Amino acid sequence: MANFSKSNVPQFSVEVYQNAYLPEGGREVNAIVTVTSTGGGTTGGVPLPGTAPGVADAPGRSAGAAVVLMVDCSGSMDYPPTKMRNARDATAAAIETLRDGTQFAVVAGTHVAKDVYPGNGRLATADAQTKAQAKEALRRLSAGGGTAIGTWLRLADRLLGAAEVDIRHGIVLTDGRNEHEAPEDLRTALESCAGRFTCDARGVGTDWEVKEVTGIASALLGTADIVADPAGLAADFTRMMENAMGKEVADVALRLWTPVGVEILFVKQVAPTVADLTGRRTEAGPRAGDYPTGSWGDESRDYHVCVRVPQAGIGQEMLAARVSLILPPASDGTPAQTLSQGLVRAVWTDDMVASTSINPQVAHYTGQAELAQVIQQGLEARKSGDFDGATAKLGRAVQLASASGNADTAKLLSKVVDVVDAATGTVRLKARVAEADEMTLETRSTKTVRVKK
Repeated sequence: MANFSKSNVPQFSVEVYQNAYLPEGGREVNAIVTVTSTGGGTTGGVPLPGTAPGVADAPGRSAGAAVVLMVDCSGSMDYPPTKMRNARDATAAAIETLRDGTQFAVVAGTHVAKDVYPGNGRLATADAQTKAQAKEALRRLSAGGGTAIGTWLRLADRLLGAAEVDIRHGIVLTDGRNEHEAPEDLRTALESCAGRFTCDARGVGTDWEVKEVTGIASALLGTADIVADPAGLAADFTRMMENAMGKEVADVALRLWTPVGVEILFVKQVAPTVADLTGRRTEAGPRAGDYPTGSWGDESRDYHVCVRVPQAGIGQEMLAARVSLILPPASDGTPAQTLSQGLVRAVWTDDMVASTSINPQVAHYTGQAELAQVIQQGLEARKSGDFDGATAKLGRAVQLASASGNADTAKLLSKVVDVVDAATGTVRLKARVAEADEMTLETRSTKTVRVKK
């Protein structure tokens, strides 16, 4: 394990957990890669002399981070009226959490997008004056119109793209379905924004579509959640913004290099949430590819790498993959940098005990990925009227959650099924399930627990 650092960049480490031993004829190699970042500490920029107070609109006026808050102002936000009020209060709380020097804007989202503060395609720079002005602008927001989230994201991309910063982040709040643009319009917007900024998404109430909100977060490497009671928005927005303000380095890539003859089967993030990165590879030289991981602060994440190696004889060994953390080239000309590395190995043996042993980390996260999958399949079956299929899938979910110690998911499952025996996955579907409970389970199905070391 190697560690590298430079000024204002956290220290990154890579640890690889695997059983390297394969039986004769064995070809599939699994490894859990734990990436940890500690330290760092950018502080956010301040306007340079000659910049208008509170406005960052000229090239080179750099802050450490830029954030755009996208607030749903469609007509449904007025039902009940407290929903719009809570959204305004939550956005105000998030603005108050901004670190001084952070560039920011507020977008009102309906079937069109409008930057309501500071306006005119600019970003403000957070200080006491601009925060007060932004809160005043929020008080003037009212509900009316439709929902076209792709237009909100495109405006956020234009605003964030003008900022000379390291961290670009968005927050989307919606209470309804994306009914005023075609699904492909939202997909196209997400594809154009991916890699340009990260984004958290929140659904408030129960009239929105889970797959739309989780799809936004997945595409833009952010978090997704439900806030069933609008009164909880302020606390949730504050936590989101505190997390965004803790990010210190952006666009770190997980680079996988493989020797000739090795096939990559998948690359997934498995903690703190399950996210399949396999299809997001970009080529990075001969037999190397980069997988996006987004922005990092002080945190640790786990990734599951699975490769297929060529057949080899007993006693042979090979390097199956090299995993590196790569910091991309900086705008000031600083070249790309390797922050840390780890190795995935394959060793062929006739020792049956060694070759059939499953590494505990690999076993745990294989179960966590299955847990997310069977929850989603079970809820789909329940919606479609396949109650036997739903019972089987959700019963398996209860079994996996119990075995892995995922108490949060087990608690959510207990609101959808009556658990007869968690160890065997014996359950009965509840006759009545609150819509908020079902949506919460679906939205949070990808959240995992770390393996017990």
